[in-house]
Amino acid sequence: MANARLAITALGTAVLVAAAAQTASAQSAAHRHIGHVGDSFNGTPDNVGLLAAAQAEAEVAAQHAGLAAEAGDLAGIQRHVTHVLHAVDPSTAERGPGRGYGLARAANGCAQHIGMAGESDDASDAVKTHANHVGTACGNVASWAEGIAAKAAEVAAATDMAAAKALAEEIIGMVNAIVNGVDADGNGRVSWGEGEGGLAQAATHLRLMKEAEGLG
Repeated sequence: MANARLAITALGTAVLVAAAAQTASAQSAAHRHIGHVGDSFNGTPDNVGLLAAAQAEAEVAAQHAGLAAEAGDLAGIQRHVTHVLHAVDPSTAERGPGRGYGLARAANGCAQHIGMAGESDDASDAVKTHANHVGTACGNVASWAEGIAAKAAEVAAATDMAAAKALAEEIIGMVNAIVNGVDADGNGRVSWGEGEGGLAQAATHLRLMKEAEGLG
């Protein structure tokens, strides 16, 4: 009787292990990378997805870009532009209002992992299509983030308040492009395409991808 119970227990354990293995294998490589972008990624603040990490940093950058443009003196402009830069790339300063991950890093991570999803052997046509859309938009964001870093260096070196304020206005435009995209070709709409798509367009196409894959 004891042997029978042991056999039943062993069989039950084997079934559970097999079920766990089946569940793990059921998540395709493409879906894992989609999850890194849209759901969770180790090392981001609170381990949020890479796109959410980028959006959080962009929110900080937008706030301080606006404060820089509204500042009443050169020191205030420079201080808030430094805060923008911290949100874009926290390696530039020990402290600041950013989340500590960096917009540029998060955007590059989005482009990398969504690219891996689209290139996976098990990627569906929907994943391949929307991975291109999300990846292009995130690539735009990364490029604009690099542009902000260059403008921030000009602000830091500025000795004239009017020149610094003009640069701050340019930074606002770049942050707005990062958040909402930009109608670069003037056709009345903002696409995911190169030079146009921002985080809003990346989020839209990530959602469409997840819906197509039944990922919620």
